[in-house]
Amino acid sequence: MKTLTCITPGSMDYGEAQKPELKKDHAIIRIRRIGICGTDLHAFEGTQPFFSYPRVLGHELSGELAEADGAPGFEIGEHVTFIPYFNCGHCIACRMGKPNCCAKIAVCGVHIDGGMVEYLRVPSYSLVHGEGLSFDALALVEPLAIGAHGVRRAGIRPGEFVAVIGAGPIGLGIMEFARISGAQVIAVDINEKRLEFCRDKIKVAHTINASAENVEAALSTITNGDFPTVVIDATGSQRAINDGFRYLGHGGRYVLVGLQKGDIVVSHPEFHKREATLMSSRNATRQDFEHVIRSMKDGRIDPTNYITHRVDFEEVKEEFASWLDPKNGVIKAIVSL
Repeated sequence: MKTLTCITPGSMDYGEAQKPELKKDHAIIRIRRIGICGTDLHAFEGTQPFFSYPRVLGHELSGELAEADGAPGFEIGEHVTFIPYFNCGHCIACRMGKPNCCAKIAVCGVHIDGGMVEYLRVPSYSLVHGEGLSFDALALVEPLAIGAHGVRRAGIRPGEFVAVIGAGPIGLGIMEFARISGAQVIAVDINEKRLEFCRDKIKVAHTINASAENVEAALSTITNGDFPTVVIDATGSQRAINDGFRYLGHGGRYVLVGLQKGDIVVSHPEFHKREATLMSSRNATRQDFEHVIRSMKDGRIDPTNYITHRVDFEEVKEEFASWLDPKNGVIKAIVSL
């Protein structure tokens, strides 16, 4: 089968590998769509934590179930996606029902080789029914589940002001699920085209261009001086994450979905006087995947909004670097096999 491997930062190459053989309690998926996410782009840049090379990228995937063992209820040929965070089932996080942050987690395309291949073997427990959705939609379930999980962590109450910092694909998903939760969403980004996308495609009422406006003043105006009671970072930028502490209203919650390599720096008195809550949000759970699929089926989310670029598998090597350039306006690139 064909493969595409990130050899070193900035370098990718096609190759050939043996089609995986079926093992006990595993399934083989014929990959049909691959979504390109920030993790893939950061790996190509060399800025992704928890990463080593060479690595086959790709974990936003959909396809046809080709073979399966230990997968009751699934049928060969069925459209499927899967939960790409493989957990041990035994550690403290798994025992607490949090497999998304398993102490020995192996994320497909990050810790282990991923889905830029024709066939991928995955644990049968990770399979997710396609529920009649298209391959395109199913390839978008995982990134949207990241946003759904972050919103669930935040415990948003209807009517709350929620500031989402970063209007990339993950941030957009957070905005969608914050809206579904009844929040008044405020999008903050430095890219005006992305903010236009927020207004036009996902109907975010409030947007702030952090490169052209005073964010604190704008947030104060929008919230009548209260400031947001939920701030969610989806930038992965050290500066943006540190700045986000200043945007939080008293009694509020700050959720870090974005990930960066450096230290968080916060004024303890400012954080303390707010009696603020700081939490991280890692990956997603089956509950989040199912919430995304229901939201797509119910028409509350239109996955086609996100797809701005399409290429065939044979074109990925040539096109990949261009997706890093903000001038190209990439929200979500989708690869077809």
